[in-house]
Amino acid sequence: MNPFSDALVGAADSALRTLFAAPRASQACPTVPERHDDGALSPEERHLSGALMRVNHVGEVCAQALYTAQALAARWPGPRGKAPNEALARQLEDAGREETDHLAWTKARLDELGSRPSLLNPLWYAGAFGLGLMAGRLGQGPSLGFVVETERQVEAHLASHLDRLPAEDHASRAVVAQMKLDEARHARLAQQAGAVELPVPVKGLMRLAAKVMTTVAHRI
Repeated sequence: MNPFSDALVGAADSALRTLFAAPRASQACPTVPERHDDGALSPEERHLSGALMRVNHVGEVCAQALYTAQALAARWPGPRGKAPNEALARQLEDAGREETDHLAWTKARLDELGSRPSLLNPLWYAGAFGLGLMAGRLGQGPSLGFVVETERQVEAHLASHLDRLPAEDHASRAVVAQMKLDEARHARLAQQAGAVELPVPVKGLMRLAAKVMTTVAHRI
């Protein structure tokens, strides 16, 4: 089996683990144990927190798909014997591993709130994988530019959730706050690695796609 075939198998394995296996975090969930009392939440607050954390969980499912697809594209054999971009692939995979922590944290929080992940996660994963693959095939600059714009939009989205989460839901707020810091760092690293600015219409389409996903995932 050649290296690219190995990468294809790895991408398939990543999809199966993201969608059907229990995610395992490499770092402890950043909750606040001494103030972690879900009994203080009303049924309405618990329902709101569950819906918001379901949206965040979908975002992490999509992050796994995006980083996996972009890493696969970086290893795609180039024309006229051009070598795959192994350094870029490793950077994307490192970011994806950190996003696995977010995936595990949001799933654990959903369980604690008695809520569930989105029923459409396979659809969200497939769509994000396709976008990541297209971005990755455009080359290092545009691929990293896609990372930067994605992470900036996610950071803004998480900031809005900090405004909407119940004040007494300290556990969810701690998770979202840490995720926001991590996403900002991913954007900075991608910028430093040579990201190029995406065209305004592309950014607009990305925001529209994110709006559809978050609206639907809030309910389904």
